Amino acid sequence: MQGYAAARNRYLKDAVTTATPGALLVMLYDRLALDLERAELAIGAGDRAEASAQLLHAQQIVAELTSTLDVEAWDGAPRLMALYVYVSGLLIEANIGQDAEKVGECRRIVEPLRDTWRQVAQGAVAAAADHLAMTGVA
Repeated sequence: MQGYAAARNRYLKDAVTTATPGALLVMLYDRLALDLERAELAIGAGDRAEASAQLLHAQQIVAELTSTLDVEAWDGAPRLMALYVYVSGLLIEANIGQDAEKVGECRRIVEPLRDTWRQVAQGAVAAAADHLAMTGVA
């Protein structure tokens, strides 16, 4: 079983280190959505420790998203930053109060953002493939 775990960990590490910036962003959003789902389930089950662990990890992801967002890069960035700040505050409140409704509100914000970034990343990959095909590189 240790061989499987080591192979899995290496695969995951390789997937992250070779991913495009868009793919990394989608990975972060995927994990954030998973953390929120797990936190909501843990709160429902009365497992305060698990809910807190998931919410703390979600806060770390939102902090990473916040710290890497260049608000000067595009005109929508300040609004996205405001969403990150709002979600961060909700996560803190959800953790303190073990409030599944606040976690649900975070999910209703995060999941559409994740889906949008996934579409953008897929579109970028498709555009790059088209460009390579047209230039004869692929």
